[in-house]
Amino acid sequence: MASLVGNSHRVAFGLYEADLRTEELWKAGFRVKLQSQPFKVLAALLEKPGKMVTREELQTLLWGKDTTVDFDHSIGTAINKIREALGDSADNPRFVETLSRRGYRFIAPVTALPRPETPLAQKATAATDDLLTAVPVHVAAVSAALAASDRASDREITGPDRASDRASDREITGPDRQNPRSEPAVSTAPQTSAADLRRRPATPEFGQKTWSALAVGLVTGAGFALLLGLGAMRNHRDAGPLRITQITHSGRLLPEVPAMEALPTFATDGVRVFASELNHGNAELAAIYLTNGETEQVIVPREIAGPAVSDISADGSKLLLRSHLNPESEQPIWVVPTTGGSGLRVANVLAHDAVWMPDGASILYARENTLAIVRLSDGTSSELARLPGRAYWMRWSPDGTVLRFTIFDPLKHVLSLWELPQGSHDPRPLLSDWSASRGSCCGIWTSDGKEYIFQVEDHGMSDLWQLPGARSGTPIRLTNGPLSYGSPLAARTGHRIYMLGLDQHSEVQRLGQDGKQFEPEHDFLSDAYRAEYSRDRQWVAWTDANGRLWRAHAADGSEKLQITPDSLQVFQAHWSPDGQQLALMAREEDKPWQLYLVGAQGGTPENLLPEQRNLADPSWSPDGKSIVFGQAPDLMGKLNGTHTIEVIDLATKHISTLPGSQALFSPRWSPDGQWIAALSSDQTKLMLYSVTSKTWKELVDTSAADPVWSPDSKAIYAHAFMLDSQPIERVGVPGGEVTPVANLASFRRGETADYFFVGLTPSNSPLVRARLTTANLYSINLDR
Repeated sequence: MASLVGNSHRVAFGLYEADLRTEELWKAGFRVKLQSQPFKVLAALLEKPGKMVTREELQTLLWGKDTTVDFDHSIGTAINKIREALGDSADNPRFVETLSRRGYRFIAPVTALPRPETPLAQKATAATDDLLTAVPVHVAAVSAALAASDRASDREITGPDRASDRASDREITGPDRQNPRSEPAVSTAPQTSAADLRRRPATPEFGQKTWSALAVGLVTGAGFALLLGLGAMRNHRDAGPLRITQITHSGRLLPEVPAMEALPTFATDGVRVFASELNHGNAELAAIYLTNGETEQVIVPREIAGPAVSDISADGSKLLLRSHLNPESEQPIWVVPTTGGSGLRVANVLAHDAVWMPDGASILYARENTLAIVRLSDGTSSELARLPGRAYWMRWSPDGTVLRFTIFDPLKHVLSLWELPQGSHDPRPLLSDWSASRGSCCGIWTSDGKEYIFQVEDHGMSDLWQLPGARSGTPIRLTNGPLSYGSPLAARTGHRIYMLGLDQHSEVQRLGQDGKQFEPEHDFLSDAYRAEYSRDRQWVAWTDANGRLWRAHAADGSEKLQITPDSLQVFQAHWSPDGQQLALMAREEDKPWQLYLVGAQGGTPENLLPEQRNLADPSWSPDGKSIVFGQAPDLMGKLNGTHTIEVIDLATKHISTLPGSQALFSPRWSPDGQWIAALSSDQTKLMLYSVTSKTWKELVDTSAADPVWSPDSKAIYAHAFMLDSQPIERVGVPGGEVTPVANLASFRRGETADYFFVGLTPSNSPLVRARLTTANLYSINLDR
C-alpha cells in the first residue's frame, strides 16, 4: 500500500472510506458490514486503482500457493459481497470491473486520507490540555477553556466614538477518529494604533466566470496583518472599544462574490472553524485551529466540488456541505464527518442552503422560494413555509424557538433579515422599521441567545451590527472597517464572534508576446472588469469596479469618457458592428438585470425590454439589426422557469426563441454571423448553433466561462475554470479542437491564485484580472 498512501492506512472512494489496517468499511461515517476475506480482496484492488489484479495474485494473497480450494467459487463469492456492500453491479460497474478470465480492476478514483499522527490536544494551549485528552472531544468544555484563554491574548484596537457613525439522531462515527495533529500555539499579530488606520474605498469584484467562481473564484494574496477594523461603542456593559484578534494570516479564505448569491459560511466545533479556502485557485474545505490559526485540509468526496459549509451538528461531529462550483444554485446537500473522508447525500434533496433542525433528526433546507424539512430516517420532505424570495443563512435560536434567515430578492437584488417562530408558517421581516436595514443579512445568536449579530452591506463594504437577541432595541454598530467584515459565527460558549475580514484588490494583466507569462496592462485599463475592442480595433470599452462603463482610444487611452450614469450598474458591454452603440447588461438600483443600448458618445441608455426578469449577455448580429440574449444565471438572481436563448429584432422589438436552447445561457454571435455559441446551465459544455441549419451541437465537453469569439470567427476563447490549472483555452470552430493558451502558472506574481477572463486584445492575447483578494479569519469578544 506504500505506493498509494504512504504512511496512511485510510482511503476514500466515492461515498466510501476504508481502513486497511482495521479492515473496516464506512459509508458517510456509518460502518458497512463486510467480512474479512472480501475486505482483503477489496484492499488488494485498492492498492492498485485503475490496474488489473490477476486471479493468481488474489489466490496467493488469500490462500497462499500451497492451499487447495475451490478458488473460482470463493473469489466469485468475495467479489459479489464487495459489490453488494458498495451497491455495485457487474453489468454496469462503478467500482469493481471484471476482466474475463484474467482478474479484476478497481475503476473509481481513490484518495489517500491523511493519517492523524498526534492528538488534537497538542493544537490547544496549556489551558486546554487536560480537556482534550479524551476522545471524543467534549466540545462545550473545550470551548469554555478557549474562551478563557482568548480573553487573555486579545489585541485591543481603539477607535473614535461611534455615536455619529452612519446608521440525524444517529451519531456519525468513523474509523480512526483521533484528533488531528498539531503544533504549539503561536502568538497573535502585533498591535496597531487606530490612528494609523483608514477605511478603504469600496472595490466590489464582478466576474461572470464567477457564476461559478463562487466557489472557485476569488484570489488570495499577501497577508493584510496590520489593517484591522476599529471597534465600535456599545450601549451596555463598559463603553470601551472592542478587541479584534486576527486568527489566520494566509489570506486564503473564500469570501463573498458581489452580484452573486454567494454568502460564505463558517462552522465551529469549539476547537476548529470549518471554512472554504482557496488553494491554487481551487476551493477546498479547511479546518482552522482557533488557538494558533493553523489550517488543515479536510478531505471530502469528489462529488462535493468546491465545498461550501452550511452548518454543523449540535455535537460538533458532522458537517452539512453543498457544492458551489457551477452556476446552478440548487445543489445536493451532504453530511460529512468533521474529520473528513466519506459523505452521505441527504435523500434526493437539491437546495441552495440547509441547516440542522433543533432535534438533530431532520434537515431544514431552502429550495427556490420555499423552506422544507427532510427527515434523515426516511428522506421524507414536507414544506414549512413559502417566502417572498430565496432564503439563505438559516439559524435557529439556541432554545430552538425562532428561526432567522436572510432573504435575497432576485429582482431587486436586495438582502434582508426575516424570522419565523417555531410552529408558524408565516415569516416576517426582522428590521422593517430600521432605516439602515437595507443590505442586512447573515445573522447569528450568541450561545446564550442574549445577543444577535448580523452583517450590513453598504457601497461594497460590510460591517457587523448587534441587536438584543429578543428583537427589541436599536442595532448597535460593532465594526467600521477598514476591512470589510462579514460572515459572523458565534463561539459555542460565551460571547466571542468569529468573522471574515476582507481586503479586495486585483489588477489587469495581458498575456505577453512570448505567449508564456502575463504582464501588467496599460494604466487606462487597470480598472477593467470586462473589456471589449470595437470591430475596427480603434476603440476599447470597459466596465470598472463600480459598474460604470468607459470607452477610450485603444492605442493610448485618449478621449477617455464615462458613457453611462453612476445610477446604472453595468456588468458587461458589447460593441455594435459599426462601432456607434454598445449593448449592455445592466441594472438600476432595486431592479433586475436588463438589456440597454447606449451611444458610443454617451447619453441616456435605452431599456430594450423593460421586463420583470433578469436578462443577460446581449450579443449583436453582424448586420446590427438583431441582438441575441439569455437569462442571468441562477447565482445572479434565479427565477422560476428554464433558461433559453432569445433574439430580439431591434426595429420591431419582436422576440423569438432559438429552437433547442433550453437550459442554455451566455450566448455569443460570431462576427461572420454563421454561429451562436452558448454555455450549458452547469457550464460544463460549450454549445454551437448553426444559424443556417438551426441546429445545436456540442462543440466541446469542458468547463467554460466568459466565451469570446476570435475576429475571424474560427475559434472561441473561454476560461476552463473547473480544471485545476484554470486554463484559458482556444476552441476551434466548427471542429472543437482545444488548444490551451494560458493558465495559473503563467503569472509572474506568486501571490496570484485566481483570475477571471476579461477579454481579448486585437492580437488575440487574453486579458485577465488577477485577483489579489486577502480574506482572513478574525474574532471579537463582546465581553471585552
